[in-house]
Amino acid sequence: MHLRVFSLAALALGAVTGSARAQAPVDLAHALARADSLAYANRMARGAADAGHAQALAPLKGVLPSLTVDGGYTQTTDPIGAFGIVLRQRAAAPASFDPHALNFPRPARDYAGGVQLQQPILNADAWVGRRAASLAAQAADANAQWTHYGVRADVVRAYYGAAVAAAQVIALDSATAAAHAHVRVAQSMERNGLVTRSDMLLASVRANDLDAQLAAAIGNADLARRQLATLIALPGQDITIDARIPAPDAIRADAAPDTLPAGAAPRADVRAATLGARAAGTDVTRARAAYLPRLNAFGRYDWHSLSRPYDGLPSWTAGVMLSWSPFAGGAQLSDLRHAQAQRATADAAADAARAQAQLDDAQTRTALVVALQRMTLAELSATQAMEAHRIVTRKYEGGLATIVELLDAAAAEARTAVELSAARYAVIAADAARRQALGRDPGSLADLDRATPAPSTTR
Repeated sequence: MHLRVFSLAALALGAVTGSARAQAPVDLAHALARADSLAYANRMARGAADAGHAQALAPLKGVLPSLTVDGGYTQTTDPIGAFGIVLRQRAAAPASFDPHALNFPRPARDYAGGVQLQQPILNADAWVGRRAASLAAQAADANAQWTHYGVRADVVRAYYGAAVAAAQVIALDSATAAAHAHVRVAQSMERNGLVTRSDMLLASVRANDLDAQLAAAIGNADLARRQLATLIALPGQDITIDARIPAPDAIRADAAPDTLPAGAAPRADVRAATLGARAAGTDVTRARAAYLPRLNAFGRYDWHSLSRPYDGLPSWTAGVMLSWSPFAGGAQLSDLRHAQAQRATADAAADAARAQAQLDDAQTRTALVVALQRMTLAELSATQAMEAHRIVTRKYEGGLATIVELLDAAAAEARTAVELSAARYAVIAADAARRQALGRDPGSLADLDRATPAPSTTR
């Protein structure tokens, strides 16, 4: 008795102290929306996808033109450098060719400025590398989509897990209150010699067992809310939920179509692995293209002056450069072999992803069918336990059953009610996994939540 009072007092105290921080009740649709934008896994996946798109820009260095602007100051007594500065500044005169001045020049000062344009013409490895990087970025997007669906499935499970845990607390609290009431009656009857002391003690044992179950349920409900809060990026906050536990018939109607054999839609993880394999194959082509010659054009304007940068008469330079490195000390060979190894790994990963998708299809369908069957049996058990409790109550009131039999019947009813809640949750969780395995959005189960009448808010 004291344990039950202490547990309920702790629950009530937590509700009072947390009320200042509690937010408006969270339903499944709002939990999913928040997870979409703020869940940690989604944010990390989006960051990885953004990084992939950023890396896809790197090969453009060998495709797009580049513009460089530079400027600087030079002072030198080097004969060649000093005479070159004089020529660049267009300041050469007959006296500049004096042998002594050429051999022992005075310090020459120069403000230089320049603008250079480089235009790649043919860099095969850059063009192919750009294609490989683009495919890798698309694979990162697909991975982010798969993570998105995985998080939504986790939110569905956490939300309904919190709702079921709260409902179990309510059911066990009611059963525990009734059990302790019966114990008080048994204690009174024992004092009056109407029942034996052993009957009264056994009744207390049954009530204490319900106390223990209630304490565990209270702890599970708190942990379930915390798990949901962490998933939607509200760690440590005392969130409230609408305990919308759909009725078995509603769950059955919503899940029944998912039990049928169905061709899986292109799953995001399979698409990511396939794109990764294509990217790896294209990267092998890029590594081979590095052996081909490169052709690039360039043009430059320069200014040289004694007074300031970009002053004086300009000069220009333009040209085309053909370069070829048939052997680069083994670096190209290493790059090619590494790319080939990466392609073999990516091909195996794509095959594994397709095989796993087929296995997930079979596993989730079986799990959903089994969960539906268990829910049906749990419904039957709950109905039978309720009827048995009613019959034993009548017998007890007529003096034909002991207090222990009555408490056993009440405990059986409470247990089957809890098991039915767990069975309903198991179907919802299995359906979420099934929809994800088929490449569909598990968050569509929010429709089931909207169609369920909301009971009083549970914390």
